[in-house]
Amino acid sequence: MDIKQILQNLKDGGITVEEAAGKIRYLPLEDLGYAVIDYNRELRAGCPEVVYGEGKTVEQIGGIVTNMKKNGAENILVTRAAPEAYGTIRDIYPGSEYFPVCGIITVRENPFPKNRGVITVFSAGTTDMPVCEEAAVTAEFLGNDVERVYDVGVAGLHRLLSRLDKIKASNVIIVVAGMEGALASVVGGLTDRPVIAVPTSVGYGASFGGLSALLTMLNSCASGVGVVNIDNGFGAGYLANNINKLSGKL
Repeated sequence: MDIKQILQNLKDGGITVEEAAGKIRYLPLEDLGYAVIDYNRELRAGCPEVVYGEGKTVEQIGGIVTNMKKNGAENILVTRAAPEAYGTIRDIYPGSEYFPVCGIITVRENPFPKNRGVITVFSAGTTDMPVCEEAAVTAEFLGNDVERVYDVGVAGLHRLLSRLDKIKASNVIIVVAGMEGALASVVGGLTDRPVIAVPTSVGYGASFGGLSALLTMLNSCASGVGVVNIDNGFGAGYLANNINKLSGKL
């Protein structure tokens, strides 16, 4: 809940002056000791603060989400979360959903408005799916229609060429690849749409945990290819949403 909503509730008689003062006191930040929650991020950036679950205890995640609920949060995204964390969040928000392939938990009590256009996620291989799903679920959470085209890497180029219709129908394209990461350049050479490349840590020893794919993507000879960090599906999905959202404002 932001300051405008609090003042409107006060005007409508929904809360007392003391209650309004108590809520405003914690805006825009609330320090829990182990986390500082930014309640006004959606007002500034268009998306509420996202909880990065990896490295946090179940109790910490539960505490963050509990306090977000107290402050009126209707849409929450938790990334890299263990199944145990989902059990805790489900007790707080019974309608929450868990995506085990990528470890995302979503709360969508007031879904974001639908954006025009389609975001398509391409993967080089099946092993890239956890990163692909992190990107896809993030983009869907933010109000986008998402197509998935998996296992179309350059080792069998005809697989990708058979899906040219998906490339043509896309507003924004996310390409996820490990190994040498060449798929992003190939897709970038087939479209005038923005391509967001995501290197993954998939590969044998000389892939250096995704560094090989990262460098290939950064050195792409195809124009219009941007690159996010290794395994950063969330960042790709978030960026794709920001680009796709612009099409509705033109």
